[in-house]
Amino acid sequence: MTNAIMVVKTNPVGGREDEFNAWYSGQHVPEILRVPGFVGARRYVALDQPVDDGGDAGFRYVAIYEIEGPVPDALAALGAAGIEPSPAMDERTSVAVYTTFPPKP
Repeated sequence: MTNAIMVVKTNPVGGREDEFNAWYSGQHVPEILRVPGFVGARRYVALDQPVDDGGDAGFRYVAIYEIEGPVPDALAALGAAGIEPSPAMDERTSVAVYTTFPPKP
């Protein structure tokens, strides 16, 4: 059972959206899912509808990764995995990790 999620917000470099999406779905997500502790992933794209962004405007894509087991161990394994970003991905990203609430003992 997953006990945490990692939420990653990204954008492609201008004019490279197809390349970005091919890399993200075809290479990057499978790379992340090979890291111990990461057990699921799903990608989302923003609708072209205005909403209250809460000050977090500008990200078109969101990936949500499910984490199972000790979160510090999964994040350490991710850091050690040496996964490289695509040149088609904009350098500006937002990453946050959330745990179940209330946290499980």
